[in-house]
Amino acid sequence: MAKNSNNMQQGTKVKLGASDLFIRGFGYTLVTLYAVCCIVPFLIILGTSFTSESYVTTQGVTLIPHEFTMAAYEMVVKGGRIWQSYILTITMTVVGTFLGLMFISMAGYALQRRDFPFRNAISFYIYFTSLFSAGLAPYYLTMTQRYHLRDSYLAVLIPLLMSPWLVILMKNFVKAIPHEISESGKIDGAGDMRIFVSLILPMLKPALATIGLFLALGYWNEWYQSSLFLTSKVDIKPLQYYLYEVVNKADALKNSVASQFVTIGNLPTETVKMANAMLATGPIILLYPFVQKYFISGLTVGAVKG
Repeated sequence: MAKNSNNMQQGTKVKLGASDLFIRGFGYTLVTLYAVCCIVPFLIILGTSFTSESYVTTQGVTLIPHEFTMAAYEMVVKGGRIWQSYILTITMTVVGTFLGLMFISMAGYALQRRDFPFRNAISFYIYFTSLFSAGLAPYYLTMTQRYHLRDSYLAVLIPLLMSPWLVILMKNFVKAIPHEISESGKIDGAGDMRIFVSLILPMLKPALATIGLFLALGYWNEWYQSSLFLTSKVDIKPLQYYLYEVVNKADALKNSVASQFVTIGNLPTETVKMANAMLATGPIILLYPFVQKYFISGLTVGAVKG
């Protein structure tokens, strides 16, 4: 037996055939090319953000910075409000992602419970809302006149907490968990909340990581709700909307100066857009390494022994 086991262990180290080497080499080459295609645009944005406006205007974007300057970043961070926007966006992202995961996971679990009598009707209602909407005008009037959320950060936080697609996605994740696990918890005397927290949530780590990433990206990239409900009365704006205003102000200033035939030098407008892209996407990239393993591991549920 020992000899056979040694042979089996040695068998895992056999030399690969020509076809296997070709397939592996082709796969690695394809993945490498795809990775390069994803990284190069990001490097072009980085290089252009440190390039002078005059070079970008005449020569276009560049991978390697030419006429190195930090004028674009200086313009964006001037006044220090961007750091307040960073703090606000990070706070909203953390709070919104946590609350969203809590509500979505409980909704997905409840809609998958066999003893929940209205689960099909509620599931249809959630799905129906993803097909039809009342439109922008009723939505705006409801948020401002019904709920009085104009100039309130809640107008940005609440609408992004849940979405029909995320609830349906969580429901499908919970569906893979055997119902007998919940029943075994009831036999042991555990309540619904105890079953959900102690038995269901540990099996939903891949789902929580996946949906949490979607929620975090939604809050981090949010600017539309801010443009609707946060007026000039609100001093601190979310990061994306603040950077959007910086670009608009730079373009407006350049156009107004050009219309008056006044020369003020190379006002960084194109490079400001690149600097904004770097400042907006840089921090959120750090989130991917923490959730990457859950995307490739898949959902693993425990087995029920009888």
